[in-house]
Amino acid sequence: MSDQRRNALKTILQLACQLLWVTGLVVGLSGVYLLMKYKQSSLFFSDSYITMPAILTFASAAFLLASGFLGSWLSLRDSTFLQGLFVYLLVVVFCLESSASALAYFHSIKLDSEITSLSGVFQNYTGSSQDPNSRAVDATQEELQCCGVHDYRDWLQTSWFNRTGERIVPHSCCNSTFPSCNGTLDQPWQLYTQGCQVKLDTALQFVLSFIIWGSPVVFLVEFVVLVTVAQLMRDRPSMEYHVLGKN
Repeated sequence: MSDQRRNALKTILQLACQLLWVTGLVVGLSGVYLLMKYKQSSLFFSDSYITMPAILTFASAAFLLASGFLGSWLSLRDSTFLQGLFVYLLVVVFCLESSASALAYFHSIKLDSEITSLSGVFQNYTGSSQDPNSRAVDATQEELQCCGVHDYRDWLQTSWFNRTGERIVPHSCCNSTFPSCNGTLDQPWQLYTQGCQVKLDTALQFVLSFIIWGSPVVFLVEFVVLVTVAQLMRDRPSMEYHVLGKN
């Protein structure tokens, strides 16, 4: 292989490794987003298994970043051992990404059954800032800009509404575009129109779909890197051997 072609392959490898860094950061952020959504709405889930794709994406992001640094080093020097280690790391990333994508797809089609009935959580609402359940409901309604399970009328069936005897819903139901909103039912247009069930499902489906469709992008970058490294490994400069004379 000519030095010019070898230098071109090393340049391609360096650029591809920078893409590995970028994909690693994006994959890691998708895992962070999923964990944040779960932490905000953990009371609404029957189990914590939905966090498994996030954990796998964290591991995948770590290996992607490590692979990017190692690949950048390989673009500056030749080492058979480091090239083999680099390929091994890429295989580990492939396995982690495949597992994360498969689990994300599984949870996306089973999401309705994994989210427990929000009616039970809303029924336990007390309106107290000291109550974790009430804080979670208020935080969810403010974050997702929703009110009730399906709409604001779900609050009419809650024990909190009947106990207070007031014709209002929690202030977290108020649309932020109406500063004068106090939750009264005689002005329903000032409340969020959508329920939290649909909003929560949509938010989780988005991040799970992002993890699913992010895997093919990672695989494409890995393919380019593997082809480049294979060319460098195949066309290593041959060592010259000399026959030793008797003298």
